[in-house]
Amino acid sequence: MQHDAARPDCIAPLVSYHAPMNAGAKNERVRLSAEDWEDGALALIAEQGVGALAVEALARRLGVTKGSFYWHFRTREALLQAALERWEEYGEREVLGKMELISDPRQRLPELFRRVAHELQPHRVYAALLKALDHPQVVPVMARVSQRRMDFLNTMYREAGLEPVTALHRARLTYAAYVGFLQLNFTLGLPRLSHDEFDAYVEHVITTLTPEKA
Repeated sequence: MQHDAARPDCIAPLVSYHAPMNAGAKNERVRLSAEDWEDGALALIAEQGVGALAVEALARRLGVTKGSFYWHFRTREALLQAALERWEEYGEREVLGKMELISDPRQRLPELFRRVAHELQPHRVYAALLKALDHPQVVPVMARVSQRRMDFLNTMYREAGLEPVTALHRARLTYAAYVGFLQLNFTLGLPRLSHDEFDAYVEHVITTLTPEKA
């Protein structure tokens, strides 16, 4: 069975998506929140890219009129900014933040790799944003996210016992492997790994990139 680097049934979603609402529903601007629009925008970006984000198309996708959109946002650009910040905040809270709760530095790295490996939706958004690095709203968000992740990896490797220079090199190698894997799967369209192949690959990454115990 082929899949996008992980089976949908074992993926933790980026956010909770709501079923499309009836366009004629009463008081739709209350029923459809700003977060609903942000979630919908991220889903659309993940599937079709930043350029595909349009108010009318997204309203149809969500099953509402454009009036609901303008209750929460003045422009498409305002929605895009809010959606990007929501994606950024999720990564910091749900991934990096939870790793800090693990006391043993050597256990954090394997747990990080396994957790990240099975969260497909954030990766799809990231891959889509990699294709939009000429967009003025995307560039600063990607710069912040990448630097924060690099700093986090560097800190984890240092706490795991590596010397500062070695830790920095390992952090760069780890992040490069992550970005490269996304490019292979979501951009270049190479054959996808089966579930078992992907699990074996993740374990290989863990073995290769996690420092040995001193």
